[in-house]
Amino acid sequence: MSKGTILFALTSHDELGDTGRRTGAYAPEFAHPAAVFQDAGYEVAFVSVQGGPVPLDGIKEGDTVTAGFLAQDWVQRELADTSTAGELDPADYAAIYYAGGHGTMWDFPDDADLAALAAGIYEQGGVVAAVCHGPAGLVNLTLSDGSLLIEGKRVSSFTDAEEAAVGLTDVVPFLLQSALEERGAKHEGAENFAEFAISDQRLVTGQNPASAATVARLTVEALS
Repeated sequence: MSKGTILFALTSHDELGDTGRRTGAYAPEFAHPAAVFQDAGYEVAFVSVQGGPVPLDGIKEGDTVTAGFLAQDWVQRELADTSTAGELDPADYAAIYYAGGHGTMWDFPDDADLAALAAGIYEQGGVVAAVCHGPAGLVNLTLSDGSLLIEGKRVSSFTDAEEAAVGLTDVVPFLLQSALEERGAKHEGAENFAEFAISDQRLVTGQNPASAATVARLTVEALS
């Protein structure tokens, strides 16, 4: 019997600024966590900013977990026709997990419906999780009392130093670590590209792709 459903929030944005390069939802950042959630007895589902097909990024040769997950018929069907947040009821989900990918920097922060869905899940006792650039969805996430979810809480995300290391400081519309700190979050991180994740009051966040499965494990702990 399922313990409930965990919803992956995915970007719909597929252009990396003016570079001419493509981006999208970073597939390992939901494929690896999905395995953790399913092993723990949860079902997984997907939502995206625009709905419909989701652009994917981060698929690498040798990543058998991601390849195996994406090869499943039901996953392919779901990712080809995702719902938008406005079509979903927060009561149907135990947690929401914002997956990363650079596209999130353009479309997550200002998706009011997605923020409202996440706030609803959180305020019914659920967990809000995010990894890498996924915390872009937390920047403007406001609870019903008008406070920001991240204010005063420990969080992690792709760091400003990591953004510089990949040469995209001047490409992304803002620096994620800095934006979280400006909104009152207590940002923490490890060395560039090292695994790091933290949990604080049903808010679970991780620094980079290496942290995705750890965020999932901490989410399961927070739910139990």
